[in-house]
Amino acid sequence: MAQPTTRSGDFRAGATRPSGPLFIASQCSGRVKIRPVTRAQEDEPPDVTLASGRSPILYRAVEMSAIGPAERQRWHELRASNPALDSPYFHPEFVAAVAATRSGVRVVVGEDAAGAIESFLPIQIDGRTCHPAGFPAADFQGPVCAPAARFDLVSAVQAAGAPTYEFDHLREGVPGAESWLSGSQPSPYMDVTGGLDGYLSRAAKSGKDKASEARRLTNKAEREYGEVRIEADISDASLLDTVIELKRDQYTTTGARDYFADARHIALMHRLLDTRSDDFAGMLSAVYAGPQLVAAHFGIRAGAVLHWWFPVYAPDFSRYSPGWMLLRAVISAAPELGLERIDLGRGMDDYKRRAMTGQQTVLQGAVIPNPLRHRVARARARAIDAVKSSPLAPTLRKAVRASRRRSS
Repeated sequence: MAQPTTRSGDFRAGATRPSGPLFIASQCSGRVKIRPVTRAQEDEPPDVTLASGRSPILYRAVEMSAIGPAERQRWHELRASNPALDSPYFHPEFVAAVAATRSGVRVVVGEDAAGAIESFLPIQIDGRTCHPAGFPAADFQGPVCAPAARFDLVSAVQAAGAPTYEFDHLREGVPGAESWLSGSQPSPYMDVTGGLDGYLSRAAKSGKDKASEARRLTNKAEREYGEVRIEADISDASLLDTVIELKRDQYTTTGARDYFADARHIALMHRLLDTRSDDFAGMLSAVYAGPQLVAAHFGIRAGAVLHWWFPVYAPDFSRYSPGWMLLRAVISAAPELGLERIDLGRGMDDYKRRAMTGQQTVLQGAVIPNPLRHRVARARARAIDAVKSSPLAPTLRKAVRASRRRSS
């Protein structure tokens, strides 16, 4: 997914520089001296001393609507320069869709003294906290910048005007993030280069076994219900509504938090379904047996990467391993669709563990520059971790899920 490399992206080149608070970071490519943190100091925000050798980076928060053609071009250049940014969540069209369906979305733009853009950090303001744009369903988060870019996370957060920046899927390699982390989790993916044959050559035995089982059960469903067919990439708003309804039923059954209880999230799905650009789109897929829907999925793609986001299946077909029927069908169609990787999202659910051919790591934490707020947050995090690791944790989780089922 190569992008043009013509130098562009200066606010003076095509957009009016907005007013607003300006924050300066002196981070540079020279010496970085970090004072060791003792156990007595662990609740304090990190103290980092930077030796300046270049001009400072200026950070300014702007509306997504202020990101004009020149800035978008620069955004694409930065994405293309950094392999860690190939997920569709880092594409400007994803941020634009979020901004179109909810208020509070901003982009923190980092510029050098000459006005050249070095980074974009998409955020959304939720009360007194800011999160990555698309939270809580953005499965990859962080700044859009070159691999060795100068980036100051604290100054960028301060430019946003919020006291806290909380993240739960931060990409690796963000400068200065290490001091603010509370945890990390694997985010598995499938290399589907070459379609089904290519995938099977890389898959673990458990993945090969499930793909074989899906083929057998597909044949069985065809004998019992009629021709099994795949609609790999369709634009059907009513089918998307069905996907959302089935997902909400699943949330109710399992006691999980209902993401679609917020109408803005439903609007975001439809906005993404209607988004079609040269290298970004919402992607809706479905498998049918005769006239009946077996399974469906809605995700987003950028270039050769599809993010597996909201898979569902019809309960009547549960004995046919419908999720794997759909996944196998999409893998088979990957060459025709131009796909080379399917990101499965954070966590090691059983199907992810079986299907994966590799994994990335996503990080959890919060940037809290204020020392008092930082200490309170650390104490709260320790208390939550203590509860999660206690013998009562399974009982408490069951109680929470039961409470959600009763209230739905």
